[in-house]
Amino acid sequence: MQRDPLHIDLALQGGGAHGAFSWGVLDRLLEEPRLRIEGISGTSAGAMNAAVLAHGYTVNGVAGAREALTEFWRKVSGAARFSPFQRGPLDVLLGRWSLDHSPMFVAMDMMARLFSPYDLNPASANPLSAILAESVDFDRLSASPIKLFVTATNVRTGRGRVFRNSELTPDVLLASACLPTLFQAVEIDGEAYWDGGYAGNPTITPLVRECTSQDTILVQINPVERPGTPRSAREILNRINEVSFNAVLLKELKMIALLRKVAQVGDDEGERWASMRIHRVVSDMMSGLGSSSKLNAEWEFLTMLHDWGRKSADAFLDAHGDDLGRRSSLDLDILLEEG
Repeated sequence: MQRDPLHIDLALQGGGAHGAFSWGVLDRLLEEPRLRIEGISGTSAGAMNAAVLAHGYTVNGVAGAREALTEFWRKVSGAARFSPFQRGPLDVLLGRWSLDHSPMFVAMDMMARLFSPYDLNPASANPLSAILAESVDFDRLSASPIKLFVTATNVRTGRGRVFRNSELTPDVLLASACLPTLFQAVEIDGEAYWDGGYAGNPTITPLVRECTSQDTILVQINPVERPGTPRSAREILNRINEVSFNAVLLKELKMIALLRKVAQVGDDEGERWASMRIHRVVSDMMSGLGSSSKLNAEWEFLTMLHDWGRKSADAFLDAHGDDLGRRSSLDLDILLEEG
């Protein structure tokens, strides 16, 4: 007897070009007939993946979503051909995907410690702006059956703002991905915004309060743990960024775990928290990538990440497919051991 598809929500982290890993995960989950996406919360690259997927799905269902994601990442790679950030000869020779030895990246990295984007990029140029305008019909998103939640960080208040389908524009997605050392703050409704990762990477709460699905799949591309202590300046900065961008998510997951313990039966919102099931798709391969590779948009690199994502989603479905709709495959209680 064929069952109705299980409604799920997705939570997509940001991470620049590493978002191609999430593209691969989405590509695999979309073709799974037993699943149907109700809502997506995304930040930075996760927000762009979410908007592109929802646009394509509204145009032509699953096939449209998969095609739209592929075309989006192809355009990102095409634009990167003219980027000054290219791998150095040594990295190419050794098959490394980092930009650590790229002369332009090293120069820009040093200048970013002395000058702001307002000095180095006074026109506030961002090639992703045109790509997003070409890739997404934002008017169509308002009518999408998939609920979208995109987080950006208000510079003045330091708080996250969650934008929904009807509020989405290219500027909102750029704001969600606005690293303050690389880009000028993006102004929306008279307020300046930076990368949403500082406030929620991604934000989980709207999925609980505004969706009916009880299963949320978190696609995590920023390593929570790394062995050893970083020693070099770049390794230290990389780890600081990872800790910062994971901190809010971990706190929110801890809150979910606590609310599940104290949720009152009979209270609608309490029962929603109590019944929520969290799952995670992650790959140990991502911890082998340095922060500079987040700016590497070579097609070969992006498709490699895509393949990692598909394989990770396959492994998740094989190991935890039966948990979907029944129980969480992420032990939230373990998050309470520290903090």
